[in-house]
Amino acid sequence: MKKTNSMKLQFVSRSANEGFARTAVSGFLASLDPTVEELADIKTAVSEAVTNCIVHAYADRIGIVYIAADLYADGRVVIRIRDKGCGIPDVEKAMEPLFTTGGEDRAGLGFAVMQSLMDKVRVRSQVGKGTTVTLERRIESRGDQNDRDTE
Repeated sequence: MKKTNSMKLQFVSRSANEGFARTAVSGFLASLDPTVEELADIKTAVSEAVTNCIVHAYADRIGIVYIAADLYADGRVVIRIRDKGCGIPDVEKAMEPLFTTGGEDRAGLGFAVMQSLMDKVRVRSQVGKGTTVTLERRIESRGDQNDRDTE
């Protein structure tokens, strides 16, 4: 399917920038006219992925968080959140609910939350080189919804 728009963004891994990431991604998605629920779900998933970069990937230092997003003609949104941090030794284990390496103040639900809000979540990681989380969701066209409501 053909891309209709793309954006790239990078920022330092400070917790204050998590809100910036949410706002930037939601602004980029505005052209799709998402519902409040769709937008809230995507913003939450982005927040979880960015927070993982800040808390886990760069736990002992400041690094760069990269976000790239693509919009497709079929209404799909694909967002990649990437870091060049410590990497995840066991991605499958890290994606288990309640698993965390962030200490007792972390719930270990980040990946579970992402999976519950998005159509697809993929995680690729290499120890010492970083992690890429790919979030995918289809935004229902308001026109499509209106057509269904009148049938």
